Amino acid sequence: MWSQRDPSLRRSGQGNIFIKNLDPSIDNKALHDTFAAFGKILSCKVATRDGQSLGYGFVHYETKEAADAAIQAVNGMLLNDKAVYVGHHVPKKQREAEMAVQRAKFTNLYVKNLPEDMTEDAFTNMFAEFGPVLSAVIQRDDEGKSKGFGFVNYGEHEAAQKAVEELNEKEIDGKPLPVAEAAGYSASRIRDSGGFRDPV
Repeated sequence: MWSQRDPSLRRSGQGNIFIKNLDPSIDNKALHDTFAAFGKILSCKVATRDGQSLGYGFVHYETKEAADAAIQAVNGMLLNDKAVYVGHHVPKKQREAEMAVQRAKFTNLYVKNLPEDMTEDAFTNMFAEFGPVLSAVIQRDDEGKSKGFGFVNYGEHEAAQKAVEELNEKEIDGKPLPVAEAAGYSASRIRDSGGFRDPV
């Protein structure tokens, strides 16, 4: 690994970039040579396992400006006939924190134990009481029979939160109705009625 040790610069993380889709032939030196033109490099490493490239790597510049210039110039460029992705490296703790914030602002709900004869209109109306519903989908098999679960997408987190508070475990036809955040499901996937599997 090409490296210059300066703990204060390393800790800042401001010049870190992440590169993926690297050709297996690109090693630390080749990566360094590719990115050295944009500024002073503190460290440069291709991730490997058992001596084999994993197809991604990291470059840490002394300045954020150098990192920005490298991203602007190299992102999407062909390196050994492979288009590479280059972007700012986001530390794991920061990614986890950002994901936690997003989860706290959820707008998508997963609903179980739906009556077999419930229609989409009835399903939508049940949740529309708490705010504008962007989409509501009951999952069905190839014959159109309800699978007993569905997804609701609100435009606002507050409406989704209120629906969970008011409807979760409420009895419908003698069965509790679990209502919870649909973790991992985007609004676009919820609108695609053919693309789900029961996540539970």
